[in-house]
Amino acid sequence: MKIGIRILLTFSLIIFTKSFGHSQKIDSTLTHNLSPVTIKAYRFQSNEVKQLESVHQTYITSGKKHEVILVQDLPANIAEKTGRQIFAKISGAFIYDMDGSGNQVNVSTRGLDPHRSWEYNIRQNGIMTNSDIYGYPASHYSPPMEAINKIEIIRGSASLQYGSQFGGMINYITRHPDTTKKIGFESLNSIGSFGLQSTYNAIGGKIGKLSYYAYYQRRISTGYRKNARSEADAQFVSLEYAINPSMNLRAELGRSQYLYQIPGALTDDMFYANPKQSTRSRNYFNPDIYIPSFNFTWQITNNTKLNCIGSAVLGVRNSVQFIGFADTKDTIDALTGEYKPRQVDIDNFNSYTFEARLQHDYKVFNGKHTLISGIRYINNDLHRRQQGKGTTGTDYDLTITSDQFGRDLHMKTKNIAFFAENLFRITKRLELSLGFRFESGLSAVDGVISYLPNEKVPQDISHKFPLFGISGQYRLNHSNKLYAGWSQAYRPVIFADLIPATPLDQTDPDLKDAFGHNFEMGLKGELFNRLTYDLTFFQIIYKNRIGSLVLTDDNGQSYVWKTNFGDSKTQGIELYAEYKIKETMKYRISVFAATSYFDGMYMRGTMKNGAVNTDITHNRLETVPKWIHRSGLQIGYKEISAILQYNYVAESYSDALNTKTPSANGASGIVPSYHIFDVNLAYRFNNNLNFKFGINNLTNEQYFTKRPAGYPGQGVWSSDGRGFVASIGIKI
Repeated sequence: MKIGIRILLTFSLIIFTKSFGHSQKIDSTLTHNLSPVTIKAYRFQSNEVKQLESVHQTYITSGKKHEVILVQDLPANIAEKTGRQIFAKISGAFIYDMDGSGNQVNVSTRGLDPHRSWEYNIRQNGIMTNSDIYGYPASHYSPPMEAINKIEIIRGSASLQYGSQFGGMINYITRHPDTTKKIGFESLNSIGSFGLQSTYNAIGGKIGKLSYYAYYQRRISTGYRKNARSEADAQFVSLEYAINPSMNLRAELGRSQYLYQIPGALTDDMFYANPKQSTRSRNYFNPDIYIPSFNFTWQITNNTKLNCIGSAVLGVRNSVQFIGFADTKDTIDALTGEYKPRQVDIDNFNSYTFEARLQHDYKVFNGKHTLISGIRYINNDLHRRQQGKGTTGTDYDLTITSDQFGRDLHMKTKNIAFFAENLFRITKRLELSLGFRFESGLSAVDGVISYLPNEKVPQDISHKFPLFGISGQYRLNHSNKLYAGWSQAYRPVIFADLIPATPLDQTDPDLKDAFGHNFEMGLKGELFNRLTYDLTFFQIIYKNRIGSLVLTDDNGQSYVWKTNFGDSKTQGIELYAEYKIKETMKYRISVFAATSYFDGMYMRGTMKNGAVNTDITHNRLETVPKWIHRSGLQIGYKEISAILQYNYVAESYSDALNTKTPSANGASGIVPSYHIFDVNLAYRFNNNLNFKFGINNLTNEQYFTKRPAGYPGQGVWSSDGRGFVASIGIKI
């Protein structure tokens, strides 16, 4: 440092003397001792929603609505995956709080069904994790949020490239190793209200051409409600080998499992009397899922890249429950001195996927364009065993006391899809993308349903769909752009739609897949280096929705007929805005808002209502509130950061009949609006040590988000009241 200063001073004096015509000799040994100067700045958490490039890896995102959440920087309760905090800045994100322990992420956008995010194509590091995309599309695989570096969300108009889902794609990107070290270690440990104890520990590094990362996580919680205990653990290992500068191979194995004691649904009267109470003590749910995969990338030339992915979803989804409405008590029988037998259900997932994607850049008329095409093959065998007669015990026990299950089925799907999308860079500002996808497959059911003759077991359903899409964007300047997109989408008939629930139920043999389209147009960017924004208008047309009608056979016997009952339309406005009020080297103050308005209704439809059929045309869609609003104040000072967040969700209907007055069993009725405040603080001691503290539901709002139509039981499910979480993170 001193030598550099000497040289600089000597050179400066030479220039100075020559500029004034002097030529005397300068003593090259001239020195001047300066006091050291230390410049210190603070890294404030990057909480703004980020954007992807027009071509991201082997995906075209130009003209689509997309967001990136940097989870590592979030001042949020990640130990329990509190969705309203993690997705706080995603306008229109509806969070279904099935339980507060962090077992599952249940999120939807644009008025779609949030159950286990099954309207989305869910991925981890680009690997699909939906349990059975055509039979049971829920994502039971649920990695710890401590392991996630960022979340990429691409809305529905981009679905041609990765699937046909109306919602779009959510890609959870795991943390990466510090490749400057041969071995590194990190640990994040949390404690909190309702018995929360969580530990996340990971190692990673790089040795030669091999990079590796592995973690182990465990979390236990007694739960906000009585009989709501959870025990979860997860493991993951990733090995990445650079074969040469143009070839890379990555192999991964992830596992997640949890055992959740289900406290049972409540009636409205029960909820308002005591939201912590329980109606079940013997019900349990246990998914245990493995995701093995390999990912090969080859940069064939400077303009051509190949990406091949082989993966599987393997594991089980177990449940043992005493099933009944909230007002049906699970008590000891006075005659037998025992509880009634519970129902045992077991799903075995065996889903295999292969994807190949080819990206090619080419020039035409002095413009560089990009073509991405690919193929995906899926082979599923979902072995579903249901209605097994379980024990009369109280612990988690999958033993059945009968010879067989009431339903023992193999649900097999083979599907192949081809897609191609071309990005035309028409000018430096204007981009246009045209896409096409073709899906062809067959879903087959084979097995026994005890209450149906073999010839009435549901038949095979074929899927053949050509899907088209177009999108474009125009850059107004370096920071702002207009975008718009339209694409077709469809949701195949899932196996739950095919299986008659009782002997009085029948399934339409001509049941059709739901189909429709996504449309969006918007303006996003940055103004004055202070305001980040994204304003979008959207519309979803969803045709051939599936429901039930009451019909009468030739003998005058009534029965329930499962069929396509109607069409719906959801449209609305989404706005995300974040404004930096003040930012210096020492502190930062900003505010944000993520607001959405939904207008969702049935364009036509008829549904079963007791023993009659009711026209539901112009009724509002269930679980679609008109308004979802989240806003927050963020303050950073040196190593301290804090956020105060407000959440508002308007009331919604729980059924397509738009029942207003809650039923006696809590299964139907209005879901009231709710307001929630959260506070989160973080202190970074240094690059290797940090501390976080949060208070969730500051005002102790008693609320619920949805009345589920199926699992985990029809009725009211209380969301968590006020609680705290404290975490400490260490890196070595």
